[in-house]
This record gives sequence, structure tokens and C-alpha cells, in this order.
Amino acid sequence: MNRRAGTPRRTPMKITGFETFLVRPRWLFLRVDTDEGISGWGEPIVEGRAEAVQAAVTTLLEHLIAADPLRTEEHWQVLAKSGFYRGGPVLSSALAGIDQALWDIKGRYHGVPVHELLGGPVRDRVRVYTWIDGDTPQDLAEDALAKVEAGFTAVKCNASGALSPIPDAAEVHALVNRLSTLREAVGDGIDIALDFHGRLTTAATRRVLPLLEPLLPLFVEEPVLPEFSRDLRQVVESTSIPIAAGERLYSRWDFRDLLPTGIAVAQPDLSHAGGISEVRRIAALAETHDVTPAPHCPLGPIALAASVQIDFAVPNFLIQEQELGIDDNDGNELLDYLVDPSVFRFSDGYVPRPTGPGLGIEVDEEAVRYAAQTGHQWRSPTLRHTDGGRAEW
Repeated sequence: MNRRAGTPRRTPMKITGFETFLVRPRWLFLRVDTDEGISGWGEPIVEGRAEAVQAAVTTLLEHLIAADPLRTEEHWQVLAKSGFYRGGPVLSSALAGIDQALWDIKGRYHGVPVHELLGGPVRDRVRVYTWIDGDTPQDLAEDALAKVEAGFTAVKCNASGALSPIPDAAEVHALVNRLSTLREAVGDGIDIALDFHGRLTTAATRRVLPLLEPLLPLFVEEPVLPEFSRDLRQVVESTSIPIAAGERLYSRWDFRDLLPTGIAVAQPDLSHAGGISEVRRIAALAETHDVTPAPHCPLGPIALAASVQIDFAVPNFLIQEQELGIDDNDGNELLDYLVDPSVFRFSDGYVPRPTGPGLGIEVDEEAVRYAAQTGHQWRSPTLRHTDGGRAEW
């Protein structure tokens, strides 16, 4: 159901209820219902902490029962700021999924994609990259070539496994060999992004990153942990490689301190950083620092749909992460929960502009309900150093 702009509305639409669904491999979906039969979907999730976010969603949505869902900014402000304690991964992710669902309802009500409500599209298609994996340099290269054969023009991989605080010569040479083999396999026509998951110390970046410069990566992601974001200027000034960060930041105030460090790429997550409303503001803030957003999204189809809507509305956008076909989905593909998966049919490494209302997807509710009967209890792995101490995953 949708209502075209200009159609009079006698009484405000009201939110009547909601449901959450834990679905494999590690996702949480949210459906928000209204008295006019329009439902919106969101994906509020912190990977490995889904149950905590599920509880937070329930607490926050108590405030919206009988409220007009079209007042998206009012609801964002109240849910984000009226609880005295605010921010952080759990509350911000709960808010993000709710915000996605409200924008989905608003788009469906007006009969247009969300990006039309954000000012209209500024591009015709959105470039995406895909993850690659491999236990050996050769395995990694083979997976990359398979993804290139499938039409992708950009890939991303973990730069290494667990690293010592100061990597020794063997660790550094193994890392460089791994990534040099990858570059040699795909050639210069394919972009390679490297994710460190915060496994380097600030000091270690000065040893490792200069050795990767000849490989010309698209960017190096999260070389140090987010709690050391204020030190990223040291990293940025020590290398010519573009630095990306921000997947573990949750608001424009977090990014306010990150953006002046000189990073090249900001990576807010549509399911962690307050949803569509806040990521649009983060992107605008990034533009004032000549930083390009590349939304983080190793998640499900609803989070990806929300990300794509932002991608089409943001002028300084770079590239979109997605994990269609990623190996750890444990038998569940990102598209399993969609009625029509063709909305994410990639061509030459791009996804076309969605034209459907709201988030531009139709969730297969029957498939979601069936999957929720099993649910999941996914937890982040714990890596160990050779001495038994905890390492960054």
C-alpha cells in the first residue's frame, strides 16, 4: 500500500505494533506495523550482541506505539536523546533499525524510494565491492579471480591474521607476500581494499604500511582500534595509502573527532550509526573535510538496502560494501529473505538504482518467520596470540 504525495490524510497514521526476528547467520530484523496496513522493515544489529539489541529495540519502540511514523526526525531525536544515557553500539544500533523501518514506511506511504525523499538520486548506479578469503596467498588470489570473473571490479580482504603488537620480520614478510600475490593475480585494473580490524598498533603501522604502498590499495581499513582514532593523524601522515575508518563509531559526534585526522574514507554503518537519518548527516559532515563515505555493511539485505538508498543520495559517496555470497553465512545467502532478489543484481561491479518504494525491497516474511524459529546465537570469535594472550579479531 502507498499513498501518492498530495493525497489528503484526515488523521495521522499510527504505529500499532512491531516484531523482531533473529535469523541466521547473525542478523536481527525488525518489522514496524501501522493502522493503514503499511509496514516497514529495519535491521538493528550488533554482530555477536543481537539479543541485547533486540531488548533495546523493544524498550525504545514502547515510546512510538500510536505515534505517527512519518515524523522520522522527531522520533530520531526523542529516541536518541531523551533517555539521559545515550549512544554506544547497542542503543545506536537499535535506533538505526527503527529509523530504517520508519523511512521504509515513509517511502511506501509516498510511493517513492527513500533516496527521492533525501533530495533525489545524484548518480545512476552504485559501485560495490565484495569480500575475498583464503588460507594461503594462492587461495586468496584464486578467490579474487573468481570474483573478478563474476563481474566485480573491487575486492576486500583481511590483510592478515592476528598480529603481534610489533610484528616481527616473518609476520611482516608473510603479510606483504600474501597481498603481493593477490595484486599480481588480479592486475592493476582491479581495486583492492585491505582490512586490518584494528590489529596494528599505531607504532606498527609505520613498519607495515610503507611496504604495502607499491601495491596501491584502494584504502587500508581500520589499521588501529577505534579508541585510538585521535592518533590516526600519525598514521595518515606516515603513508600515501588512503586510510579508512569509522565502522565502530555511532554518531556524527564520534566522526567529528575522526574526520580532521586526514582520513580519506569514512565508513559509518547504517545498522550501527543511527540509521539513514544520522548517516546522511555524517556524510554531509564528511564532505566538509573532503572525505568520501563508503558505508560499512557486512550484514543482511535490509541493511544493504538502506545503505544503497544513502549511496544514491550522497554526492561524496565512494563505494559500497556488501557480503553477497560471503563464506561465513553458514548456508544462508543475503538474498534468501527477499521476494525479488533482482534488486541486488550486480552488473560490472555496480548495482542499479532501486525504483521500488521505501527501501526498495520486498522482504519475504514467510522465509523470515521460518528462519526465526531456529534463530541464532552467533558470537564473535576470540583469537589468541602464540603466547595465549587475546588477539584482535
